[in-house]
Amino acid sequence: MASSLTKDAAPQGTPAPGGKTFFGHPRGLATLFMTEMWERFSFYGMKALLPLYLIAGGPGAEKGSQGGGLAMTAATAVAIYSIYMAMVYLLAMPGGWFGDRVWGPRKTVAIAAGIIMAGHLTLAVPGQAMFFVGLALVALGSGLLKANISTMVGHLYDGPNDPRRDGGFTVFYMGINIGAFAAPLIIGTVGQNYSWHLGFALAAVGMALGLIQFLLGTRHLSERSSVVPKPLSVEERNTTLRKGLLWLIAAAVFYGVVVLTGHYTLNWALVPITVIGLVIPVGVLVRIKKDKELSAAEQSKMSGYIWFFVAAAVFWMIYDQGGSTMSIFGETKTQGSMFGIDFPSSWFQSVNPLFVMALAPVIAWGWIWLSKKNREPSTTVKFAMGLFLIGASFVVFVVPMGLASDGTKVSPMWLVMIYMIQTIGELCLSPVGLSVTTKMAPAKYGSQMMGVWFLAVTAGDCTTSLLSIAGVDLNGTGMVGLEAALAILAGFAIWMYRKKVVALMGDVR
Repeated sequence: MASSLTKDAAPQGTPAPGGKTFFGHPRGLATLFMTEMWERFSFYGMKALLPLYLIAGGPGAEKGSQGGGLAMTAATAVAIYSIYMAMVYLLAMPGGWFGDRVWGPRKTVAIAAGIIMAGHLTLAVPGQAMFFVGLALVALGSGLLKANISTMVGHLYDGPNDPRRDGGFTVFYMGINIGAFAAPLIIGTVGQNYSWHLGFALAAVGMALGLIQFLLGTRHLSERSSVVPKPLSVEERNTTLRKGLLWLIAAAVFYGVVVLTGHYTLNWALVPITVIGLVIPVGVLVRIKKDKELSAAEQSKMSGYIWFFVAAAVFWMIYDQGGSTMSIFGETKTQGSMFGIDFPSSWFQSVNPLFVMALAPVIAWGWIWLSKKNREPSTTVKFAMGLFLIGASFVVFVVPMGLASDGTKVSPMWLVMIYMIQTIGELCLSPVGLSVTTKMAPAKYGSQMMGVWFLAVTAGDCTTSLLSIAGVDLNGTGMVGLEAALAILAGFAIWMYRKKVVALMGDVR
């Protein structure tokens, strides 16, 4: 990293003039860049192995493939994977709360990294019980870290009008994708070809490197990152602990009875978590919408935002199946070689971050070029485009699924093409969704609305999980085609009612 550090001036709250910077940004960005890169390396490496490990040795696994997995069906694997992804984003809200009210962002990130590392090490221990404990720890740690590390990036700059702020977040975003790209190539290869548990252990090593980098570089971070913005009072702390303990005891008693009476199955855990993941997003939106302290303009914006939230939930429901339904298809029904090179199916998970890094600058430039000509699509149209594209990706997916129905293994280029279409859709919808969330947030809920946006991912993934638990075959052409139609229909609805949505948005464009 030293070779990329140059001399530059810095605004208030960042290193003094003449100090070292990171590509022209505060030096603390290097610390957060590397921490996030290694955290994403561990997260995406484990995620690439997750559905494959769940089906290994079971009816959905490829004959002759490495055993030692949990031998689950493809439907159960999709349900567990979807719940895991949903919980990561759901826990981002309490993660932000801990940063704001209990530990402060810097301490929360350090603790989160330790929890994530412990989770991966637990996954490295064979056994179904240890697997679920490890998965829960990784989800908890990821939620805590996700909500606070981006806050610390913002702390490096002199307020929202600092001209380097957007560029800093762009550099930070590249760290995410570098880690996400490298992880399946390294962790996926080791996990699939040698040992699942060694692969999980490598993910722990990645997070350990990120934690070491963070602890060594904390002196370069803003002092604000150590401050608890709104610490809990003694009374609030006691009330929170008491309520948390009561819920924990209630859950322990309930599941203890279920286990002792011999009724426990995996669905006793999956179904309640899935329902909670659907109820909480709806409850949060209803609570904000019914807040009588909001002005008429804010109420109108929230009505418009609900359109975007539902559309995003539909989008993420399909998009996140790139790591489950499509991953399983890549393992069982796709050729494992291209251009004479053999590769494990987990490598497909590197395709999306590769396309993000390649296409994000092109699409960003395209929006600017259209803006100069006063032809840039509105937020509603961009959302519609994202939904059309994610729907189109599953329309294409139906083709290789049909070709593979007789046992024929299809070309890897089918999945590469589908991931490319999905990535373009992501770049149309995701950055715009983040932006419109901040613009339409009521003043009272300004800091909470980003967590609300993440709840759209939770809602989408929990819908996928609930369908799988209910016995719907998400790995079949019929359901894939139905999901494609749903996304295209949602995109058409956004486009048809775009004028109504724009009217609800008020002065936001």
